[in-house]
Amino acid sequence: MLSAVGVSTNIENIGLEETGVKTDKGKVIVDDYYKTNVPNVYAIGDIVKGQALAHVASAEGIICVEKIAGHHPQPLDYNNIPGCTYCSPEVASVGYTEEAARKAGYQIKVGKFPFTASGKAKAAGAPDGFVKVIFDAKYGEWLGAHMIGANVTEMIAEVVVARKLETTGHEIIKAVHPHPTMSEAIMEAAAAAYGEVIHL
Repeated sequence: MLSAVGVSTNIENIGLEETGVKTDKGKVIVDDYYKTNVPNVYAIGDIVKGQALAHVASAEGIICVEKIAGHHPQPLDYNNIPGCTYCSPEVASVGYTEEAARKAGYQIKVGKFPFTASGKAKAAGAPDGFVKVIFDAKYGEWLGAHMIGANVTEMIAEVVVARKLETTGHEIIKAVHPHPTMSEAIMEAAAAAYGEVIHL
């Protein structure tokens, strides 16, 4: 059984009221660079908008400090944050679900590749799970990916980088993936979305 109840902020009695820092529903209100309404006061991590994850807080901190230092960082894309659940089998995802993509107005292509069809997964004794990918049918934009299985928390980074670089489904299909690997299931799922999969 997995119980994931989430976390809540604890910002009471730390002096925010005295400084005049604005909050809403237990979160400190910040701009895209984590500046509050009070000069020289910044906030990142679990007490601001976005996912309560260590890698999110780290990215927020870097963006915040770069902005303070006078650089020109891009705001964080909270729709391209990988979510990982370290259980057995592992679970990883990024971006839109099918339902969310449709609600956002996309026509979608969905591909799924089971690890039972992966030589590496079977040889490693880890054939449970799959990779599912979601693409925009019109332009090929990679909208989301969802995985369950051994080592998928390692594999999700390929999707995060591909989405950041605005890689299309066809580009993933044509990018040669090593064989036999668990990660080639990402390419196979993309091929399945476009009716080009040959290993199912």
